[in-house]
Amino acid sequence: MISREEILKPIWYAFTALDMDRNGKVSKSQLKVLSHNLCTILRIPHNSSALEEHFKDDDEGPVSTQGYMPYLNTFILNKIEPNFDFTELNKMCWTLCAPKHISDKHLLISGVDAFKVWCIFNFLSEDKYPLHIVTEEIEYFLRKLLAAMSYSWNEGRFEDYKRQLILKKHNLSVWELIELIGMGHFTKGINPQILSMGINEVYQELVQNIIKQGYMIKKGHKRKNWTERWFELHLTYMSYYVSEDLTEQKGCILLDRNCCVESLPDKDLKKNLFIIKCVEKSFEISAPDKKSKQDWIQGSCAGYIYKSVQDCIVRIRQGLSSSHCEARQKRRKQRNRMKAEQETIESGVRQLQLASESKQAQLEAMSKEATMSDVIEKQRRIQKQKQLLDQYKKDLEEEKMARKHMEEQVAEKSSELEQYWQRVKELEEMYSQLKEALEDERQAKQDEEALSKLQTRLLEEEARKRHELEQIYLQQQEVITSTQKEKKELEKEQLAKEKALQDAKEQLKKLEKQREGAQEEYKAVTKKLQRATNKTKTWKHKVTEHEGLIRLIQPGTKSPLKITNWGQSAFTEAELDQKEKMWQEVKNISHDGQ
Repeated sequence: MISREEILKPIWYAFTALDMDRNGKVSKSQLKVLSHNLCTILRIPHNSSALEEHFKDDDEGPVSTQGYMPYLNTFILNKIEPNFDFTELNKMCWTLCAPKHISDKHLLISGVDAFKVWCIFNFLSEDKYPLHIVTEEIEYFLRKLLAAMSYSWNEGRFEDYKRQLILKKHNLSVWELIELIGMGHFTKGINPQILSMGINEVYQELVQNIIKQGYMIKKGHKRKNWTERWFELHLTYMSYYVSEDLTEQKGCILLDRNCCVESLPDKDLKKNLFIIKCVEKSFEISAPDKKSKQDWIQGSCAGYIYKSVQDCIVRIRQGLSSSHCEARQKRRKQRNRMKAEQETIESGVRQLQLASESKQAQLEAMSKEATMSDVIEKQRRIQKQKQLLDQYKKDLEEEKMARKHMEEQVAEKSSELEQYWQRVKELEEMYSQLKEALEDERQAKQDEEALSKLQTRLLEEEARKRHELEQIYLQQQEVITSTQKEKKELEKEQLAKEKALQDAKEQLKKLEKQREGAQEEYKAVTKKLQRATNKTKTWKHKVTEHEGLIRLIQPGTKSPLKITNWGQSAFTEAELDQKEKMWQEVKNISHDGQ
């Protein structure tokens, strides 16, 4: 919840911007417009006649700041709801006051960055009007800005500027601070884009209360799918968006005293997992790496402020505000305490001065009274007065010495206080380094245990593999033995088959020789048969020519007669055999030709 003092600061700038004559007063018509805009932004029902009714007894014209404050408190600030947009309020007030102060200045930063510096000034400024920022807060802002840009702090340069500031005054207005940043007094040579990113980072942390932000992967509740989201961690909630441009918010994780954050083992092919457990539901998230996971869960030391989900939950349980708000409050209390001590010392010095002046007045009065006595009395009194004067001078010197000693004590205490704060900072840095070393040691132990487990598992797997290889080797030996036996048997079979093949070849050669002899005999018989056939044809022709159809009567055979298409006993057996041989030769000749 934003305090009323923080809300009043931008409104004060808007009121002074409407003061055109710079006499501390604004017309009622302008205040009506301002009040209407404030009600719209703060989400309050606006009563247009409330302003006239409030000032109906005061008809002197413009209204001063003191006159507007009761109306502002009664009709606007007392009705504020906690869900209004503080950024919109700042933008509206900035729109009113900025053109009057920075429109003609040639700044090295954009109007958006100037607006962010204006908001940061309102956060760090004192709650006194006109608003100003003291030297310590200027140093705090510049340190954070340079740290955000990863630049080192130049102590000597700031001390020179601090001495120049003390000669003029001990504080700056918001327009002087914007000029200090915009003209590059401490950011000379830095890329404007880097400067803009640094201003934005400080603005998000101090004004928007963004403790941490970055991309992570979140597990869905319905479809159980993993989706990359842009997360922003605030003190009481953690919102997530589609991307870092914040155009589409996908959800919000409300943090309370019942929440807790825990680390999870890797699963579903996701690493660096942790879970935020709330009353109604839990959220599983995967960080980009181990360091980011540790930063989101427990945080890492940045100065002396821890930025993590666990730190937010602890602060909620303890009823604390954000870390930078607490740091600002501590710095203010420290300044007030030092200011009270300084005022006490100055009061003691003034009392010593008054006592010294009183004694000097007494000496002067006594010297005047001495002149009215007689000479003896005069001499006696003069002597006495000289003694008193010497005594008073001595007392005065002692008082001066005491004053000087007190001033030395004040300077010594101031030096001791600075040394104390320096020692506190060193101890905090040592504590952060020790915590980082302990975290590194814990991580190293975890890595060592994981390595030991991995080595044991590898040895077991190696033993199992070795046993499997021995079994395979034995099986291979058996297979080789059986293969050798089979090889010998196959060789024997091959030799037997080769021998049988050789015998078959020899028999084939013999058969070929026999076939060749049979062919030769067949050719000789064929030739003889051909000669006999030719002789028979010649004889038959002669008989037919001389005797006609007379057939020689020959003794018959007891075998049955053969019938042809020429009739019964048209051919003899010899003729039929000859015709069959001729037919067979023609058939063989046609077969060889094919």
